Amino acid sequence: QSNNHGICFVSGAAGVLVGHPFDTVKVRLQVQSVEKPLYRGTFHCFQSIIKQESAFGLYKGIGSPMMGLTFINALVFGVQGNTLRALGKDTPLNQFLAGSAAGAIQCVICCPMELAKTRMQLQGTGEYKLKTKNYKNSLDCLIKIYQKEGLRGINRGMVSTFIRETPSFGFYFLTYDCMTRYLGCEAEDSYVIPKLLFSGGMSGIVSWLSTYPMDVIKSRLQADGVGGVTQYSGILDCVRKSYHEEGWRVFTRGLTSTLLRAFPVNAATFATVTVFLMYMKSEDNLPECEPGPVIHQPSSL
Repeated sequence: QSNNHGICFVSGAAGVLVGHPFDTVKVRLQVQSVEKPLYRGTFHCFQSIIKQESAFGLYKGIGSPMMGLTFINALVFGVQGNTLRALGKDTPLNQFLAGSAAGAIQCVICCPMELAKTRMQLQGTGEYKLKTKNYKNSLDCLIKIYQKEGLRGINRGMVSTFIRETPSFGFYFLTYDCMTRYLGCEAEDSYVIPKLLFSGGMSGIVSWLSTYPMDVIKSRLQADGVGGVTQYSGILDCVRKSYHEEGWRVFTRGLTSTLLRAFPVNAATFATVTVFLMYMKSEDNLPECEPGPVIHQPSSL
C-alpha cells in the first residue's frame, strides 16, 4: 500500500514539474487585462516570464499542487474505484459517473490549493526580483486569505471548480477506459507502454476541452481582488462581463498552453508509473498486474 502511495506521489510530482510552467502561462493569459494586455500569446508569455522573472517565474506557486498531490490522487482513485464497484458493472456510463463523483469530492482540497497557486502565479508579474511580497509561499497565502476573509475566502471559486471538475473527471475516466479498450492494453502486449501513454495523453486533452470555458471563469474569480479591486460578484456576472468586454474568444484564453501541457503531463506521469511498476516487479515486490491508470489529475493542478 505504501508503495502505491509512493508511486502516486512520484508520478504526480513528475506531472507537476513538466506541466507547471504551461499552467503559469495559462493563468496569466486567462486573467490579463484586455485594455492593457502584457502578453500577445502563449509563446510571447513564456518568453516574457523568463526574460522578466527568470525561469523560476514559470514555477511560481508550484508548492501548492506539490502539497496536495498525495491527498488528491488517493482521494480521486479511491472514490472512483469505490463508486465503480458500488455501481456494479464496468460500463462506459459507469466510468463517467464514477469519474464525476471523484471529481466532485476532490474539489474540497482542489479549490483552496488552486486559489493559492493562482495568487502565487500572479505575484510579482514582470518583476525579476520581487519588490513587494504579499505571500511567502502557498501555505502562507492560504493562512493570510483565511485571516482576512475566513472560510469563504479560501473557498473562493468553489462553485466554478465544482462545475468544471465534475464533468471533466467523468470525461477523463471515460476516455481513458474507451481508449485502453480500443487499443487493447494488455499487460503482456509489447506495445502496452506507448498505448497507455497515448491513452492518458488523449484523456487529458478531452477532459480539458470538455470544460475549458469554466476554467477561465474560475481563474478570473480566484484572481479577482488581487490588486485590491473586486470586479465580479459571482459566476454569471463574470461570464457576462468577460463576454461583453472580449466576446466569445475570452473563453479560449490560454487554451494553447493548456493543450500543450495536457499531453506531456500525462506522458511524464505514466512513464514514471510504468518505470516504478517494472522496477517493483523485477524486485518481486509486486505481483504481476496490468498497469493501472495512476495518473495526475486533469485539473490545472
